[in-house]
Amino acid sequence: MIEKSDLYKNLPNKTLSDYFRNAGDLLAEEAIILGGVIRSILAYDGQVTNKAIILRLINLMENTEDVVRKDVLRKTLEIVVDHTLDDI
Repeated sequence: MIEKSDLYKNLPNKTLSDYFRNAGDLLAEEAIILGGVIRSILAYDGQVTNKAIILRLINLMENTEDVVRKDVLRKTLEIVVDHTLDDI
């Protein structure tokens, strides 16, 4: 099993990785969501990209009826988008 800190090294954006590493318990639920998304992407695609993370989070939001889970997914998505550079 890959540990949480090891998962963050798979993120394409060091700023996003550092943000989650330094958040501690403040983003515990979001970190669990992001970890699951990273594992899923690694299992199916083998390479983690911001686009893949964003698309997976949107897919999860569209397929859950749980309001609390949807809110955590939305917050995780906002964090990822905030730390994603625009294409130039």
